[in-house]
Amino acid sequence: MAGFGGPSVPGPPAALWKRHIMRQLQQRDRTQKALFQELVPAYNHLLEKAELLATFSEKLRLEPSNVTSAADDEGSWEEESRPDSDQVPSPASLKVKWQEEEEGLRLVCGEIAYQVVEKSAALGTQQLLLEERQGRLAALEGRVAQLQEARAKQAQQVEEQRAQNVTKRAAYEVLRVRTGEQEAELRRLQEEASHLLQRLVQLKARAAAERNLRLERRQRASQAQVSQELKKAAKRTVSISEIPDFLGKAIREGTETLALAAEPGSLESKACERWKRPFRSASATSLTLSRCVDVVKGLLDFKKRRGHSIGGVPEHRYQSIPVCVAAQLPSQALDVLDAHLSEVIAVRFGPNSNLLATGGADRLIHLWNVVGGRLEANQTLEGAGGSITSVDMDPSGSQVLAATYNQAAQLWKVGEAHSKETLSGHKDKVTAAKFKLTMHQAVTGSRDRTVKEWDLGRAYCSRTINALSYCNDVVCGDHIIISGHNDQKIRFWDSRGPCCTQVIPVQGRVTSLSLSNDQLHLLSCSRDDTLKVIDLRVSNVRQVFRADGFKCGSDWTKAVFSPDRRYALAGSWDGALYIWDVDTGRLESTLQGPHCAAVNAVAWSCSGSHVVSVDQGRKVVLWH
Repeated sequence: MAGFGGPSVPGPPAALWKRHIMRQLQQRDRTQKALFQELVPAYNHLLEKAELLATFSEKLRLEPSNVTSAADDEGSWEEESRPDSDQVPSPASLKVKWQEEEEGLRLVCGEIAYQVVEKSAALGTQQLLLEERQGRLAALEGRVAQLQEARAKQAQQVEEQRAQNVTKRAAYEVLRVRTGEQEAELRRLQEEASHLLQRLVQLKARAAAERNLRLERRQRASQAQVSQELKKAAKRTVSISEIPDFLGKAIREGTETLALAAEPGSLESKACERWKRPFRSASATSLTLSRCVDVVKGLLDFKKRRGHSIGGVPEHRYQSIPVCVAAQLPSQALDVLDAHLSEVIAVRFGPNSNLLATGGADRLIHLWNVVGGRLEANQTLEGAGGSITSVDMDPSGSQVLAATYNQAAQLWKVGEAHSKETLSGHKDKVTAAKFKLTMHQAVTGSRDRTVKEWDLGRAYCSRTINALSYCNDVVCGDHIIISGHNDQKIRFWDSRGPCCTQVIPVQGRVTSLSLSNDQLHLLSCSRDDTLKVIDLRVSNVRQVFRADGFKCGSDWTKAVFSPDRRYALAGSWDGALYIWDVDTGRLESTLQGPHCAAVNAVAWSCSGSHVVSVDQGRKVVLWH
């Protein structure tokens, strides 16, 4: 520790720059001190010489005669002693010389005095500068002290953060190891589940085949037995009292059922009169027996037409749409339009193939007429609360149903610009909305992991299905709902039951589903860049379509069957259309040209003559 008044030892962080400043100040002091040390002795020496000359001049003024006589004496003496007396200067010359030197010394003294004054002023300036710099140095030292404190705090925080990072890194390593173990366990469980599922599918297929075989044998045996009994009954003659009870019950059930189905008083009165008449001959009895067989057959056929329940209320269904016999492969683009203000997401043909609906992210649905190979604007449907994700038209062509991003589906009537009904109830974006084959019923799928059935007459949700995963698309068949999900699964739901009847796993997130007109095949598109054809009769993947360059451009890329189920059509991320043959699995055609962005959806007209594609760049293209 330094003594009182001694310089304080700076801390390690400030030692370098303080030492540098002190070294510069000391160097400047030494330089200025050396200059003054050289100047002051010279000035003192000049003053001493000036005083000496002044004293000598006074003596010369006081004793001029003495000096002259002395000089004469010395001159005579020197003349006597030395012959060369011309070399000694005279006192007058010495006096002049001394006066000249005195004047020179006075001038030098003046100059030196002037330099002393200048140096004194410069020294004062330097002292002021030194004081100013010392003040700045003190301020800097205070600032340095504050910065050192802040640095110390920052260093402490850094150490704390490092300690936390070390702790978190250790926890992260533990979690990573645990996650790796869980992922390995998950892969193992997935492999086991896949093997079990394959085994289950095989067992189901085998059990179904065996059951079908047993049922077929049983049916053949029962048919043979019935035919033999009918032949025997037709050969013999029986009376009314000998008719078996079960046949009488069947006749009574048949007459009652047919009476409900027939017009009032027509079939019922005839059947009652015929069975109430007395029989008087064997021929009449045999005719009555044949009539009984006809009644039983009619009853069975009526049950098949009405459904499982004889007394059930018949469902009102749409009229069947004419099925295309042979679809035409598109080869050229007939019309290209910038149909929407932003991305076009959905497209759908009407049942007559002349009306087309497109929906986009601009919250608008445009209806188009296909006339002479061109698209002519028909109507714009407004009022959607969000981007349109799906568009469907009912089999009558009179209504349009759209799924939107505002957690609802909306219903329009063709010819009316504003929405007729809003189907609200989902808690997230609605991604799919489809009409069912029965009138006034629809199905929606959402990202809230639910599928809902709707009564359109009352805008009422009649059923909610928990689907366990994001639903990207739905299709509807007779008493069945099929949904495609984000967890790479396709789920089947019986509309008459509460549970999922079947699950088919696929590779990749399902983006779309398309059901063939005969409801025997299902086309799925998924993010693994493949299309799959599923045979619903055996619940197994029949074909897998892939091609070089084909890639799904989004999670809502749609693929469709041709109306005759001969071809599968899908759009790719590069704007090309790919068409596969369903039976052979061969890539039939690739269409390129108008699209410069990813194709979102495609639609094939019911007549099989036109194809429409829409993309992310606002384009709608009509192909023929």
